[in-house]
Amino acid sequence: MKKIIGLLLAAIFTIGVLVGCGGSSSEEIKSGTAKARSLDEIKKSGKIKIGVFSDKNPFGYVDSKGEVQGYDVEFAKRIGKDLLGDENAVEFVYVEAASRVEYLKSAKVDIILANFTVTDERSEQVDFALPYMKVALGIVSPDNALITDVNQLKDKKLIVVKGTTAETYFSENYPDINLVKYDEYQEAYDALIDNRGDAFATDNTEALAWSNKNEGFTTSIESIGDIDTIAPAVQKGNTELLNWINDEIKALAEENFFHKDYEKTLLPVYGDTIDAEKLVVEGGEV
Repeated sequence: MKKIIGLLLAAIFTIGVLVGCGGSSSEEIKSGTAKARSLDEIKKSGKIKIGVFSDKNPFGYVDSKGEVQGYDVEFAKRIGKDLLGDENAVEFVYVEAASRVEYLKSAKVDIILANFTVTDERSEQVDFALPYMKVALGIVSPDNALITDVNQLKDKKLIVVKGTTAETYFSENYPDINLVKYDEYQEAYDALIDNRGDAFATDNTEALAWSNKNEGFTTSIESIGDIDTIAPAVQKGNTELLNWINDEIKALAEENFFHKDYEKTLLPVYGDTIDAEKLVVEGGEV
């Protein structure tokens, strides 16, 4: 009898776990995936969950008042306004570079707007919408030991953030460079300041913004690798939401939304060091 009761309790516990997981199947639990919310489900909830950075100024960061700001954040707020009638309908979820794909797969967010560069490898795991920015890689180094040629980094330490295109690019193309990897951007910059690496490789848009604000450092290589694009991403197969985002990007071009976003969030950082046309993409047309 005790054995039967034990089996019954185990069965009840298993059912409870499944219910607590939102009805996810055992296969979903095992694989770490969950079905994304549909467009209608998002509308009915009155909230949309958008993944952004909290430490990548000026694209996604938390200011001194605890408010999330940046180029990506302005776009996220506009999505909230146009989809749900209120920019405050956006529930911001802070992500790290290496967690962006996982947050979509596990349906922790509806959209990723975290300076997400489109790559073939990522496109196999998530669906990208039309682009809204162009980007290449850049390298920041201290003024007293400038790295002006990537070959100078041979047998030296190059700081990168895990899960970024910088990590992939240098791993594949420059195996002689010792990569020092960090989970977060702030950790990477702290390492550069503390001389735990000879240089830091990241998106050139980010590199230029940081070096402009930090005396003693220069984006000594402003462009390396291919010119890529940055775009919103949704869970693979979430076509209805993807189509809505694409239509939104096309519609926003009529008012030059991303140029206005640039002027509000990026121009104060870059000044005249960057031509907006080299970065901004309107209507998804590169």
